Amino acid sequence: MKLNIWQVDAFTNTVFSGNYAAVIILDAWLPAQAMQNIASENNVSETAFLVKTAGATYAIRWFSPLKEIDFCGHATLAAAFVLFRNNRALARLTFTAPAVGSLGLERQADDFIEMAFPNRLPTLVESPPAALLDGMSVKPVAILKNTQAYFAVLASRAEVETAVVDLVKIASLAPLDLVVTAADDEVDFVSRYFWPANGGDEDPVTGSAHAGLAPYWAQQLGRTELQARQVSTRGGELKCRVVGDKVYVAGQAVLYLQGVIYI
Repeated sequence: MKLNIWQVDAFTNTVFSGNYAAVIILDAWLPAQAMQNIASENNVSETAFLVKTAGATYAIRWFSPLKEIDFCGHATLAAAFVLFRNNRALARLTFTAPAVGSLGLERQADDFIEMAFPNRLPTLVESPPAALLDGMSVKPVAILKNTQAYFAVLASRAEVETAVVDLVKIASLAPLDLVVTAADDEVDFVSRYFWPANGGDEDPVTGSAHAGLAPYWAQQLGRTELQARQVSTRGGELKCRVVGDKVYVAGQAVLYLQGVIYI
């Protein structure tokens, strides 16, 4: 069997930055183990598989090199980028996935693609796990969590950039991952994302985390439109807006590779 594959750098307009994702469009789902094998072979943060269900609507599934993931923002952006690139007349898409329902995507005039995510505002954790506190080199100002991750709020961007985590201890928090974040003078807020139990050590740019980050910082900063930066080694830029039960996350993407895989 031959399958077309695209590799895209998401949340950036420059190759070798942002977060890499592979995209494969299928006629029908492969066995889950086959998709996991492909994702492990690709060895990028996520591989997105899509099956068209009707019109401009696609079912989507995301696989890290380790396991299937409930929700992935950057691979959603990468998949939309490929579909919009392949059909220049297309302006809107809908992706569906069990954990997040229906995701609306819109091509914008400035080469950004905006994605409608569910609002996953995290809640305060009064008694954080010892593994979380012991697994960080810096003491958080506050710790929150949602269904995806713990959110450690730090005092400054410098603390986010220099934070060191014990990946073994953070992995013990599974199935939750860890976000570290702080307000910033250059953009509204910055973050980093660690997910040793679910995909790798540090994720370069994590769109799904901003479904929790954006509503939290919208409350803290008193505005609903926010500019965000993930300050990993590769780095990435995100535009966020919070409207009721939706968080809109927008980013750019660039094609790195297009080819054929044989299985």
